[in-house]
Amino acid sequence: MTVHFPFQNSYAALPDNFFARVAPTPVAAPRLIKLNRPLAEELGLNPAELETPEGAEILAGKTVPEGAEPIAMAYAGHQFGHFVPQLGDGRAVLLGEVVDRNGVRRDIQLKGSGPTPFSRRGDGRAALGPVLREYIVSEAMAALGIPTTRSLAAVVTGEQVYRGTALPGAVLTRVATSHIRVGTFQYFAARQDVEAVRRLADHVISRHYPDLARTERPYHALLDAVISRQAKLIADWLLVGFIHGVMNTDNTSVSGETIDYGPCAFMDAYDPKQVFSSIDEFGRYAFANQPRIAMWNLTRLAECLLPLFDPDKDQAIKQAEAALDGFAAQFTEAHQAGLRRKLGLSTQTEGDQPLAQALFDTMAAAKADFTLTFRRLSDAAGSGDLSAVRALFEDPTGFDEWAARWQQRLAQEPQTPAERREAMRKVNPAFIPRNHRIEAVITAAVENDDYKPFEELHAVLARPYEDQPERADYAEPPQPEERVLQTFCGT
Repeated sequence: MTVHFPFQNSYAALPDNFFARVAPTPVAAPRLIKLNRPLAEELGLNPAELETPEGAEILAGKTVPEGAEPIAMAYAGHQFGHFVPQLGDGRAVLLGEVVDRNGVRRDIQLKGSGPTPFSRRGDGRAALGPVLREYIVSEAMAALGIPTTRSLAAVVTGEQVYRGTALPGAVLTRVATSHIRVGTFQYFAARQDVEAVRRLADHVISRHYPDLARTERPYHALLDAVISRQAKLIADWLLVGFIHGVMNTDNTSVSGETIDYGPCAFMDAYDPKQVFSSIDEFGRYAFANQPRIAMWNLTRLAECLLPLFDPDKDQAIKQAEAALDGFAAQFTEAHQAGLRRKLGLSTQTEGDQPLAQALFDTMAAAKADFTLTFRRLSDAAGSGDLSAVRALFEDPTGFDEWAARWQQRLAQEPQTPAERREAMRKVNPAFIPRNHRIEAVITAAVENDDYKPFEELHAVLARPYEDQPERADYAEPPQPEERVLQTFCGT
């Protein structure tokens, strides 16, 4: 059976210094673990074809489909604040682009498909564990309604990779509106290739922000647009307790999607200083630092665009600074509006932000679970019974004081309790991809070739805002012995 991909490749038509042409490295015995059938259909692909042995070979990189123009993209990046002038796709190959059923151009990329010219002595492969983690978390993010890259398929390769020990190899098929990053701009800016920066900016405008091409200052408008999307994205992360883990500039997408799920995690007990990444020794990318780091990354993008702003460098800097000054207000507006929704507030008063901050302070002091606190507040807003929320606090005294303030504030709202409960349950998930659940999935798959836990967790997370009483245990935080304190990069 021929597996058909309706490729229309625009990035591969850019100059050769934007990428390296390289095919995936064939693997021994590919076997499909999971195909995202709804996403396949959305992309205009035939799920039945992809589920054949021929489909598995394509999804593992053993066979290159007709119409593909496989490339590894070039980019640079600041990694934990240190600039690396050449990174690039060291273990990923962009097969090509398709235009989905909504008219949106999407990349189809194989991650873990073998070495490329950007591998820096790495093997270019991926172990099964990180592939399953990215599949689970990226699809959970999509179900939560947060912009993200998606996972089309996971395949085991029939080969082993070595990460201190031998592990099953795997390939993830990742889908994105593009894989262009802040680091892509930095790659050309570091080489003082202004024409390439301009060519890349024009490509990004055409692909992601076509209306900007008709504006008086399209490159200024591009920076404004990326700032706006990043401000909203980081607010979305904080509203669900997500910690990216490696917010390097090469992991900051200009399309505003969450990209590169390495040592990422969702918080259990609320702690603004929470860090999970094993390589983030100084807490640079801690939960509460993420807005500041986003602003830092966007400043690096602005630096790349300066030559396109004004021939006078001082004027260009002033124009970039004016754009960057808008980030804080946009983030704050998005975050505070989200917090009001999470607290059941449909109107706005000056005291709302202090009310929300007081809850966070109380949660941090009492080690209350982030997700369950807001989910149980949703039900309490309807019934008036606070006992289930109160039980989450080691010392509920502070919560009792806060709850009295909250109920006084709710009394000023026009909604009925039932309306408020329904609205809150739409923004406060019951289920998130908790670290201990992901680790259990990985252990079952790696040690026993058992994917039933993976399928079950994925099914639960596909409906994060529904109660699912038959799967209520998936909403529970870990027991002390189940806590995962560190997550690791897939390389």
